[in-house]
Amino acid sequence: MESGRATLLKEQQLKDQFDNLEKHTQSGIEFVERYSKFVKERSEIEISYAKQIRNLSKKYQPKKNSREEEENKYTSCRAFLSTLNELNDYAGQHEVIAENLTSQIITELSRYLTELKAERKSHFHDGRKAQQQIESLWKQLESSKRRFERDCKEADRAQQYFERMDADINVTKADVEKARQQAQMRHQIAADSKTEYSNYLTKFNQEQNEHYYTLIPNIFQKLQEMEERRIERVGVSMKTYAEVDREVLPIVGKCLDGMTKAAESIEPKTDSKQVVESYKSGFEPPGDVEFEDYGPGQTMKRTVSETSLSNSRGEAKERPGGGKSKGKLWPFIKNKNKSPKQNKEPLSNRFNEFMASKPKMTCLRSLRRGLSLKLGSGPEDFSHLPPEQRRKKLQAKIDDINKDIQKEMDQKDALTKMKGVYEKNPQMGDPASVDPRLVEMAMNIEKLQSEVQKFEGWLAEVEGRLPSRSDPPRRQSGLYESQNSNSTMVDNNCAQDRESPDGSYTEEQSSETQVKVAIANTPEFDDEFDDGDEETLPTIGTCKAVYSFEGHNEGTISVTEGELLFVIEQDKGDGWTRVRRNEEEEGYVPTSYVEVFLETNTKGAMTYI
Repeated sequence: MESGRATLLKEQQLKDQFDNLEKHTQSGIEFVERYSKFVKERSEIEISYAKQIRNLSKKYQPKKNSREEEENKYTSCRAFLSTLNELNDYAGQHEVIAENLTSQIITELSRYLTELKAERKSHFHDGRKAQQQIESLWKQLESSKRRFERDCKEADRAQQYFERMDADINVTKADVEKARQQAQMRHQIAADSKTEYSNYLTKFNQEQNEHYYTLIPNIFQKLQEMEERRIERVGVSMKTYAEVDREVLPIVGKCLDGMTKAAESIEPKTDSKQVVESYKSGFEPPGDVEFEDYGPGQTMKRTVSETSLSNSRGEAKERPGGGKSKGKLWPFIKNKNKSPKQNKEPLSNRFNEFMASKPKMTCLRSLRRGLSLKLGSGPEDFSHLPPEQRRKKLQAKIDDINKDIQKEMDQKDALTKMKGVYEKNPQMGDPASVDPRLVEMAMNIEKLQSEVQKFEGWLAEVEGRLPSRSDPPRRQSGLYESQNSNSTMVDNNCAQDRESPDGSYTEEQSSETQVKVAIANTPEFDDEFDDGDEETLPTIGTCKAVYSFEGHNEGTISVTEGELLFVIEQDKGDGWTRVRRNEEEEGYVPTSYVEVFLETNTKGAMTYI
């Protein structure tokens, strides 16, 4: 009995140990899951931080076609741009951290947790199976023991009954023999139960020794090794966590070094020189004011120099011949005085009479294009700018046109080579199909070259008028004669132009739109325009007539279906497109009647029907 109680106590203790191990290993798995969640949240923070840094860098990048883009010529602005680029790379390193944390820790721990749970389940399953087996053997042993005890008691009772029957003289011999046989049978059954009990006891002891000295220690050893591997894996993950940050430190250091280098590249003197170059006007400084003696019967001449800063308050005086003195607007002064009224009929009235007397669509278009009618923008020759700034603009324009010429020449050379290949191998293509494009390119190159010559002429004019540093200062009087007699200004107030000494015009700003009309060598506005004097517009594309059109109205041109023409002016919203058939014949056709193919380098190029 004492041995059985001890066995039951050991079984209960073993069961308690399994429960403790289950709780401990489960808490270990939960710790790994908690650490994996921590790394995942850190990765999300890195991604969010990198995204915010990139958005910050993008937000402060200079916008295209804006004042900020022009300011990039200053070293401080370039340094700031470099800092933004380095900051963008710095954000990329935080993305690398997030990526490495995910691939090297989170993914690995997730896979390891799956394996760990499966291994833990297997070990505890083996432990429970062994425990159930020993409990089953114990139950069998207890059952055989109880049966042996019962059989022994039955044999004792049968033996006692036989002895009473044998001692009783009143019992027959047959009854005594029957009682003796019954006692022998019970003793045999008790002997068999004893043998069975002995076998179960031997088997249980063997299984119990194997259970407590082999199976359970092996299971506990595996659980211990599993727990040690888990702890080691957590340590490796923590080390990797630190190494991921350490790996990006060199590149982060380079980003910071780049920011420092950008800050050290700032040159205040260079920036100030850039400002001087940007706003240098090229105007001559005013000369000395001449002494005017005052005598009896004489009056002082109130002529004021155009370059004098005090001229902003004075009014323009009339010349003896009826002309007007033209005031000079200096960079720091705005002349708010209006020009005196003209004695003759305003030019705008003559212009309105002309348009009413002969309404021609081509004339209106010519005013807007050929005769340089500019609304809200400066003239083509940049004459509204100071000399130095005008020279820079003209030079930049020449460089742009030269680039276009080079591009057209490269395309022409390529087409010429293609034509040669077609001539040698007719199966590859028709050489004649390239000729229209070659002709068009030759015309484009010729037009661009004429544009270059025109701008080079203006540039030479400006460079010839720019004063050298060795020239003595000159002083212009208030009776300064106009150097450009070929231009007049027309606006809603009939204001007079103000002309600078270099022949450029400085218009006085008003609330109404000013219109500049260039009229060649005419003292007054003519009643009619000579169409032959209009400037030839460059070709901006080609078109194909979808329908035939009979151009009966003045300014239109007739086309036939399928005819190819050159486009020289896009539709401006009025439903008409200006085309040219040859150098002599051009006009307008309805936009819906043609399919237009604009050059790819034309601003706002599009194809429409």
